Amino acid sequence: MGHVFRRSSGRGWRLRQRSMALWPEWIAQLQRFEPSLSLDTSLVQIAEDHTAFERMRSLASDRGHLGLRAIPPAEIGTLWPAAQFGALQSKKDGRINPLLLQRALRLALTACTVELVPEPVEVLTRKSQGWQLNCSGGQSFHDVVVVCAALASPALIEPLGHSRPISPVLGQALTLQVTDGPSNWRGWPAVLVDQGFNLIPDGPNRLLLGATVEPGDIAGHSPLELMRSLNDRAPALLKNAEPIEQWSGLRARPVDRPAPLLEALEPGLILASGLYRNGVLLAPATAEWIANGLSSGAEQPQ
Repeated sequence: MGHVFRRSSGRGWRLRQRSMALWPEWIAQLQRFEPSLSLDTSLVQIAEDHTAFERMRSLASDRGHLGLRAIPPAEIGTLWPAAQFGALQSKKDGRINPLLLQRALRLALTACTVELVPEPVEVLTRKSQGWQLNCSGGQSFHDVVVVCAALASPALIEPLGHSRPISPVLGQALTLQVTDGPSNWRGWPAVLVDQGFNLIPDGPNRLLLGATVEPGDIAGHSPLELMRSLNDRAPALLKNAEPIEQWSGLRARPVDRPAPLLEALEPGLILASGLYRNGVLLAPATAEWIANGLSSGAEQPQ
């Protein structure tokens, strides 16, 4: 959701725009390792009321050059009967399969002879020159450390005098077998968003349904029921679908600071964490920000 971001200025908007510019380049390079990796477009947001649709019309008017278009109720209703007020289409936003992406990145790292150490870092210690990492399998020393450990980041940097609290926000998802809907999803966007819930076609008669829905780290059953009903506005294809898989995961949300946390905490210590719900979207811009800092001496990335 890079182009449908409501703000038009500030760091969040700049990061999104930079990532959207970089993603085609990333995918082209990563397809060497995972040919089926792609950015699937488009993304459609359903308006909840007349006021929301008017905001969408205004945004589409301002960002037509970025591929935004307001869809009137009569047009979107044939796709999503619950859409009474219209929708917003972003032709360049969409979805990247995260499992394919992770596989491609791991293969690319192997090709670049990057050493992967599958051990948890227990303690990060400041030395007279550089940093010491205490892992479960031993110690190692480094000139520069980039902390990108999501919810585990505070435990590593707080002993060094840097307080950056991060709270967990739990997201849940379902794989649904659809019996009353389209079998091949022809005419569907890559992502349809209704009331903050994301619906993603995932093969014939398969639909992913998910959202970041509750604070904390314990999954409850009621959010799953809420997702299935969409506040009692779900069409028949969703209500009658059969759940065949369910899972949950934690998102790292900074406390009292905007996401993400991108800071040079001190010379040689960089924090790139707390991306919350935009880890995949902001990966290219975040990586570029880190790379710029490293190339300039790893002291004060800008």
